[in-house]
Amino acid sequence: MKKLKTIYFGTPDFAVPTLEMLFHHPHIELIGVVTMPDRPAGRGQELQSPPVALFTKENKIPLFQTENINKSEEVLAQFEEKGADLIIVLAFAQFLGNRILNLPKLGCFNIHTSLLPKYRGAAPIQYALLHGDTSTGVSIQKMVKKMDAGDLAHSHPVRILPEETGGLLYTRLKFQAALACYDFLDKLMQNQIKFEPQNEAHVSFAPTLKKEDGLMNFKDKTFSELHNQLRAMDPWPGTYCFLGSKRLKVFCIEKNSKKLNPGEVNTDFGSLLIGCKDSSVRLLTVQLEGKNKTSDIDLLKGYREKIIINP
Repeated sequence: MKKLKTIYFGTPDFAVPTLEMLFHHPHIELIGVVTMPDRPAGRGQELQSPPVALFTKENKIPLFQTENINKSEEVLAQFEEKGADLIIVLAFAQFLGNRILNLPKLGCFNIHTSLLPKYRGAAPIQYALLHGDTSTGVSIQKMVKKMDAGDLAHSHPVRILPEETGGLLYTRLKFQAALACYDFLDKLMQNQIKFEPQNEAHVSFAPTLKKEDGLMNFKDKTFSELHNQLRAMDPWPGTYCFLGSKRLKVFCIEKNSKKLNPGEVNTDFGSLLIGCKDSSVRLLTVQLEGKNKTSDIDLLKGYREKIIINP
């Protein structure tokens, strides 16, 4: 079988397992990898290559780093001259213009970590956890100019475990994405792709997370909603509230049977309890601004001011 001339677009560590699979695939010829430029990182602010660039350099694959691929005339001209069959995109963080979308013979395909049309956007993993979903998956869709809106070419369901965090699900899905892409390529090469239009009536969105998305509002949320927020925001941006005027990071909570009004605080038994909409919440593991991570019991032992939790 003739190898498919393939260009891969991706940037973070999440995109590396799929790149590695493509590199080793017997029927894929990687004619180029496109990623973001090197960025200053760490205390010394030294230039650091994205993970995709590091893998590409190590394996001597043609590498192109650009802030805007749509304006990179030399790169586009090279790709047009080489004649690409296929473009695969995963976590690239740039929109692709018509010139690129029309470049490969078989099309441009984006790998997205939700079962589209659910959770279009930048943070589908976190939103699945935030809403308490028990399953998610990987979708591969033929790209159009509208974000994550193209016809579905392949879907790969994945079960979410009850205590799974954003970090754990992220790690699992970066390998599931590679497996899904492998299955998609198998179907593509056997001419078995059946394109399915997305149902616009079922579209939902997962916009980029902000630091303030981690703020825990005990008065307005149930225990389940708070628990899902904690899972979704781990490791970033993390969950927190305020103890007086100081930020209190919250790492672990449990449901408590003590009856408290929403927002009411109780420390009678040496633990930190707060009322929420349907029960009370114990803040098991916390970190007060400027202090080390600790249990609620040890936090209260060393805290001399009046306990006021906001919001």
